[in-house]
Amino acid sequence: MSYQDILYQVEDGVAVVTLNRPDRLNAWTGQMHVEVRAAMRAASDDPAVRVIVLTGAGRGFCAGADMNALQGIGAGTRAAVADGPFDPEAREDFGKTYSYFPSVPKPIIGAINGACAGLGMVMALYTDIRFASDTAVFTTAFSRRGLIAEHGISWLLPRLVGFAHAADLLFSARRVSAAEAERIGLVNRAIAADGFMDEVMAYARMLATEVSPRSMRVMKREIWNAQFQGLGDAIEAANGDMQDSFTSADFKEGVAHYVEKRAPAFTGL
Repeated sequence: MSYQDILYQVEDGVAVVTLNRPDRLNAWTGQMHVEVRAAMRAASDDPAVRVIVLTGAGRGFCAGADMNALQGIGAGTRAAVADGPFDPEAREDFGKTYSYFPSVPKPIIGAINGACAGLGMVMALYTDIRFASDTAVFTTAFSRRGLIAEHGISWLLPRLVGFAHAADLLFSARRVSAAEAERIGLVNRAIAADGFMDEVMAYARMLATEVSPRSMRVMKREIWNAQFQGLGDAIEAANGDMQDSFTSADFKEGVAHYVEKRAPAFTGL
């Protein structure tokens, strides 16, 4: 597929999806939505890809929905049209318009290089791991546009930063620095802008080469599903997954490379 609003490249087992409207701080469009989803499908289906990085071109990650598109929304108009499920076997919760990242069977790293607002922040929160440039700035934005906590952010944000911080960020829509985002758990780590992508890619390549793709695939499913489970249900699900792991090629390789003191050669099987 050729892309208009994103860039897509694969290197060293890592697919990099770059939102590419730098003149608009990568403001989200319907075209971008279609292309990001297509890129996630391409990365999911490509056996050479083990990790996905989502980032933005230029100074911004994503400044939210394109304001020109928002101006056309009025009474009786729906701001988003539901897509079919990305993975029909995943939970129904992960089949909504923007909630499909958890059903992508590979880890998604959000490399938040700059401004991250509104819908851009929603997309960032659906990634599995988030790193931010120390120059990045976050805002939920919705309350300053007369909108509400959209697309599941009312579910996501409290799980990441707690109820009180989530209420603060949603009600005020104030600007949050990368340092504060790290302190409250909005991102895993704030990294110096100089060398930011180098550090993110080093981490992504580590995941792509040193750990089992099968383990990551199963653990990602377990972590997201566990948000809807009690402890007992999570234990029972994990017990079944563990039995399956014992018969996998990656388990055999995991033991063999450790005993033989060599680099792993995981296949994801």
